[in-house]
Amino acid sequence: GLLFSFLLLVAAPVSGVGYYLYEFAKDQFTSEVGFTVRREEAPMVSSLISSLGQISSASSSDSDILFEYIRSQQLVQRADKALGLRALYSQSHKDDPVFSLKPDATIEELVLYWNRMVQVSYAQGTGLLELEVRAFDPLDAQKIARLIFSEGSAMINELSSIAREDVTRYAKLDLKSAEDELQQIRENLTRYRLRTQIVDPTVAIQGQMGLLNSLQQQLGTALIELDLLGDATRKGDPRLTQVQNRIAAIEERIGQERQKFGQGGDAIDGQDYATILAEFERLTVEREFAEQKYATALSNLNISQTEAQRQSRYLAAYVGPTLAESAKYPQRILLILLCFLFAILGWAILALVYYSLRDRR
Repeated sequence: GLLFSFLLLVAAPVSGVGYYLYEFAKDQFTSEVGFTVRREEAPMVSSLISSLGQISSASSSDSDILFEYIRSQQLVQRADKALGLRALYSQSHKDDPVFSLKPDATIEELVLYWNRMVQVSYAQGTGLLELEVRAFDPLDAQKIARLIFSEGSAMINELSSIAREDVTRYAKLDLKSAEDELQQIRENLTRYRLRTQIVDPTVAIQGQMGLLNSLQQQLGTALIELDLLGDATRKGDPRLTQVQNRIAAIEERIGQERQKFGQGGDAIDGQDYATILAEFERLTVEREFAEQKYATALSNLNISQTEAQRQSRYLAAYVGPTLAESAKYPQRILLILLCFLFAILGWAILALVYYSLRDRR
């Protein structure tokens, strides 16, 4: 009975597995690729040391993304569309149903089979990825490996493009906001000049002050003339009356001109010069701040564009897609030994259980 159970549980399964592996299992050829994500950046000297850790972490993050992308359904669908994975992996299904893909496999089944035939190893410390692609033909394995590398490069380029757009997008928004604000303030200043019909109130005030100085000089001259006439003429002299009238007119004009500077004055458009000048200074200060803000935003945009151009990611292959000359899979001897190991372990456990139960009875 012990010998019969050994033949039934160990010899027969191992023989069946060996027969299938050597008679029906198709050879599987491999193509290996080794690559990493490189990020070239020319940092400024002042920030060289501090940026080294950032470059390393960014490269590791890109490698993590690429690792998941290789195992994703999206890449499987693209590979199936480009190379016909279902037909490629199911061509031997009639003779080798165990190691082949069934022709009517769903996309989920194809992804599972893909992850079995495409093995990715990733060293997080160095960011190196090693890829082993299996196929029933060495050329097919090499084609799949090349396609994975090509799609990975396209994905990394897309990440670089998105990163560059993110770097410059906010700078462009700030520049647009500063430009709109500056344009609005300039329009306000233009409307102010059209309303007051004054380009620069400071120039108008200087002219007004010149008029007052001239009136003051005329008033001084008239007062001197009045003093001279008072000594040389009698009361009621027409010349004396004429000078007094001129003095009164000059003083009235001086008062009117000075009132234009005070509160309630009617210098221009019902406003006094102080209010007009205050409004002009406010608009001028707003324009200066807006121009400084616009210049800063424009400088930031130029810096951002320069930084975006200096940063680039690319996929660097240190081992190109290889072309196999001999089959590596299935590993027949290893599979037979594993089958023998598990079978004999199971048979031994069952035998021990049987003898234990018999001894207890």
